[in-house]
Amino acid sequence: MAGKIDEARMKNFALNREAAHYYHLLEKFEAGMELKGTEVKSIREGQVNLKDSYAVVKAGQVWLINCHISTYSSGSYLNHDPLRERRLLLHQQEISKLMSKTQEKGLTIVPTRLYLKANKVKCELALAKGKKVYDRRATEKRRTLEREAQQAIQDHRRRAG
Repeated sequence: MAGKIDEARMKNFALNREAAHYYHLLEKFEAGMELKGTEVKSIREGQVNLKDSYAVVKAGQVWLINCHISTYSSGSYLNHDPLRERRLLLHQQEISKLMSKTQEKGLTIVPTRLYLKANKVKCELALAKGKKVYDRRATEKRRTLEREAQQAIQDHRRRAG
């Protein structure tokens, strides 16, 4: 992945926060996207939603499905279909690895964020395994306890200082 210097120059256009809530994210990949011009302009405006999207491997290629990129506001008749399938660009070794892993029981590919890197739109994919209901409850309980602990520390510092 990118170093600290590169991450400062990257701009996130869309985050999929629900992915971490519903899945255990096992391994992450960086993929380029095959986009039309109006799609790039719309993404730069922030008109993209990764909420219900996922990726599949079909015929040796990875496709992003259900990613909603709104039509470009200043577009003409050349505008794109907001829900069309978009090809993701990965190395052949990564594609074969994803193909073999998704054939295992319960693993899927979910996009976690869209960002700009070196003037190119990139998609971060995660190999994920679905969480059970009790896993989600445990995660939520842990987050709540951490939040309450941080709040208690801040309250203590305000009173002491």
